[in-house]
Amino acid sequence: MKVLGIETSCDECSVAVVEDGVSILSNIVATQIELHTPYQGVVPEIASRLHTEWISQVVQSALNEADMVVADIDAVAVTNRPGLLGSLLVGVNFAKGFAATLDVPFIGIDHIRAHLYASQIEHPLDYPYLGVLVSGGHTVICKVNGYDDIDVLGTTIDDAIGEAFDKVAKHHGFGYPGGVVIDRLAKNGDSKAFLFPGPALQKGNHPYDVSYSGLKTAVINQLDQFWDGTSAKSPENIAASFQRTAIVILMKRVRKALDDTGLTRLAVGGGVAANSLLRSEMKALTGIEVAFPSMELCTDNGAMIAGLAYRYLVDGITSDLSVTASARVTAFKKTYP
Repeated sequence: MKVLGIETSCDECSVAVVEDGVSILSNIVATQIELHTPYQGVVPEIASRLHTEWISQVVQSALNEADMVVADIDAVAVTNRPGLLGSLLVGVNFAKGFAATLDVPFIGIDHIRAHLYASQIEHPLDYPYLGVLVSGGHTVICKVNGYDDIDVLGTTIDDAIGEAFDKVAKHHGFGYPGGVVIDRLAKNGDSKAFLFPGPALQKGNHPYDVSYSGLKTAVINQLDQFWDGTSAKSPENIAASFQRTAIVILMKRVRKALDDTGLTRLAVGGGVAANSLLRSEMKALTGIEVAFPSMELCTDNGAMIAGLAYRYLVDGITSDLSVTASARVTAFKKTYP
């Protein structure tokens, strides 16, 4: 079964063709980074307009790369939640029209579940496993029981980890996108030049929750307070110290979740899964089988949408053409081991 996957939840216009859920025949990503760089962040109005202008061409490029024609497509999948509403609507409406014209199954896909599934395309793990989603909009630690069966253990209570990277980079003028720039700068910096604090989540039941608002504030407004007094206040040292603390915050919760659940398998997804320090820390976990997506599948992409859609389609699950886009995350209830 050849599934056309469309992803337009934010600023990447991506279309892929995936066969039987595992064979990526094409995965085209038209990035808008250059056009958002002057604003040091994604401008929703610009993003949705560019999706409208680009999507037909990106679909055709995906078909060309897969050496296919329109009639070869067996089903159409699209991200319909969560994300920027205007951007989502472009993809959803295009996908519905495409599926209706071909009279093939159509299915709307949850962006969060797709990121959590992305590594399964290339490095399948047996269920259950611990899933860690780290992106610009989301930070989630969960127990993944199946492709559509997820128990959320912890989330961010304020900023997502990727958002913190972007805001720190923007404030200090490091460049855009923040995650990529900080990772690069950090390689030449001293991660102990600034001893930034981690969050204290002692009130209530927050064993796996994370927080990045305090760290972000410290890096932006309180550098001198956490400076070691001798190291250079260089971009490299700021980046390295911030990155180390951000990853330590996450890894503490991940280790606790692994210990408490007894899980021995771990999959990471989302844009921050491309971070070099995070990848090395995760892979160093003793006795844990760790799966990361390839770099191409860390950021928003159509392949993860098509790959996950195949699992639904095999089980006979499709969406009605009345399905629309939703900017919000699907409601969930936290569970604890």
